[in-house]
This record gives sequence, structure tokens and C-alpha cells, in this order.
Amino acid sequence: MSVAFTKEDSAETAAETMLPERPIPEGPNLVTAEGLAALERQLEAARAAYEAALRIEDVNERRRQAANPYRDLRYFDERFRTAQVMAAPQEAGVVAFGSTVTFERDDGRVQTYRIVGEDEADPKAGTVSLASPVARALMGKSVGDVVTVGGCEVEVVDIG
Repeated sequence: MSVAFTKEDSAETAAETMLPERPIPEGPNLVTAEGLAALERQLEAARAAYEAALRIEDVNERRRQAANPYRDLRYFDERFRTAQVMAAPQEAGVVAFGSTVTFERDDGRVQTYRIVGEDEADPKAGTVSLASPVARALMGKSVGDVVTVGGCEVEVVDIG
């Protein structure tokens, strides 16, 4: 094999393995107990994927296959290390981190979400990030309070 092909392949591999870091959200890394457990699972999965990639014999393929897991490993390691587990809210009458809030939109739709940390948010599963516009608007509110989110009014109808 020509050295030229080796260098070209190495250059392509280098470009493929120099991935940008996953952005770390600013501010404290608040999580629920479930969120901390999920971060730990994701960290272990990234570690396992990285270790599996390191067992690949071909150096260029090893670099390609290790790039994403190594980036994820760094991200989840940092998120797990900085996680601050928040206790369940003590005051049920006020929306806080960890609260499950049911609200009615001005178009009649009723939605329920639990306010959680950024890494554990999944609106389809009924959780929203503390940093989301709806969570920011609802924090500190009580049943009957009306707030505006994205140009629409929402009324808090239940807090769990």
C-alpha cells in the first residue's frame, strides 16, 4: 500500500474524530434522584461503548468508532460529577423543581409536566427542563395563577 493512501486515510480519520464538545448548560446542574440514576446509566453506557471501540485493531477505525463515545463519556462524566440532587418539593401548593404541574392553556388543552433537570427532560414522557419557558413561567405559582407562555395564557389547575 502506498504511503500516500495511509496519510490520506489518517487525515480523514483525524477530521472525523475531532468532534466539537457537547455543550454544557450554564448554571447549576439540578437533578432529581431519578435523573442522577439516569446520568449514571448514560455515563456507564458511554464508558462501555468507548472501551469497546478501543478494542478495535485497525487504528483508523478505532479512532472513528471511539470519537462519539469518548465525547459522550466526557459530557456525562462532567454532568454526573456536578449533579446536585434536589429533594422532592416540601410545599405542595407552590410550583418548584420536581413538582408535577397540570395547567390549562387558553385553547382548552390540559397538560401535565414534571419539572426536572436539563438532562432528564423529555416532554413526550411528561417532563420538562427547569430552563424551559413553561417551567420558568410556572415556578413559584399556585393553583389558579395565570401566566403567559409564548404569547398564550396558561392557568395552573393542579400541583403534585
